[in-house]
Amino acid sequence: MDIKRVKDYIYWLYYQYLLITCSYVLEPWEQSMFHTITVTVVAMVVYTAYVFVPIHVRLALEFFSQIFGGQPESTVSIMN
Repeated sequence: MDIKRVKDYIYWLYYQYLLITCSYVLEPWEQSMFHTITVTVVAMVVYTAYVFVPIHVRLALEFFSQIFGGQPESTVSIMN
């Protein structure tokens, strides 16, 4: 893959981001504040999803396995 094409594609994605968020009409200091807040919010959402989604998925699986006839782990006997 050509480096120039990748660079142009990244510039195009950034331009699309500016158009979608309408931040191209902001002054430079407003743009930097807007980008900082946006990156912070996205980072918090990704962190929250990384930490809490697996816990909720595990709890949901345990809940539905109990509803549909699965045995809880504490009642499963170990057989030799």
